[in-house]
Amino acid sequence: MARKIVITSGKGGVGKTTVCANLGVYLSRLGFRVVMLDVDIGLNNLDVIMGLERQVIFDITDVVCGKCRVRQALLQDPNFPSLYLLPSSHTYSSSKITGEHIKNIVDVIDHSFDYILIDCPAGVETGFHRAVFPANEAIIVVTPHLSSIRDADKVVGLLGEYNIENKGIVINRMRGDLLLSGDMMNIESIVKAMGVSLLGVIPEDDAVGKMSTDGRIMLDSESARAFTLLAENIHNGSKKIFDCTYKYRGLMGYFKRNIKKHV
Repeated sequence: MARKIVITSGKGGVGKTTVCANLGVYLSRLGFRVVMLDVDIGLNNLDVIMGLERQVIFDITDVVCGKCRVRQALLQDPNFPSLYLLPSSHTYSSSKITGEHIKNIVDVIDHSFDYILIDCPAGVETGFHRAVFPANEAIIVVTPHLSSIRDADKVVGLLGEYNIENKGIVINRMRGDLLLSGDMMNIESIVKAMGVSLLGVIPEDDAVGKMSTDGRIMLDSESARAFTLLAENIHNGSKKIFDCTYKYRGLMGYFKRNIKKHV
């Protein structure tokens, strides 16, 4: 049975889809069978980030409408054979798809994968509830900015209405120079404000931005080690996903030693 993890944020533009894509890659590199569901219907871009947009024949709406089976719509990543994507649609009315539809898809593929990552739309409207409905774990992506933290805090509250067994935060786009100088919210303050366990910290990295524009997943950038730690922590936590197995002090030490300072 797969672990079903929704990746959400509350606020748009925090790098949620990029985190989802890279988490899928690094979990697959650990030897797991991973499928990513793009549930951001109408504004989909997970297939673009993965460089698979030209391979799309069927999408999630075709599955819901009965035009194809789930497996016919799945795309296998040519570079990571154990990684699959169920793409979304940019033309279909999202109002016709419910959380039950997504759960039915998840139930069909449940026993074929180790991880099902659900890329959730930004905000807390209908799309959010549709994506969260079939999940039992949640990753909330935030940036070290007050507006992101406030929106994410609303998401944490809403997750309490669902059968979410575990939830944790990933702090994205952390600037090493601003962190060490005290000009950016530090990790301790963010974790305290959110009241949710820390799962990972991803540094600001030009390679990630480049990946978002040309569809390539970085494997040798400043962020690669951070995504490796994130994937390992999710796996090694087993049923207690967010009991960080790499200790907090160790994470801070890694972050301070390895992040490239901006000039």
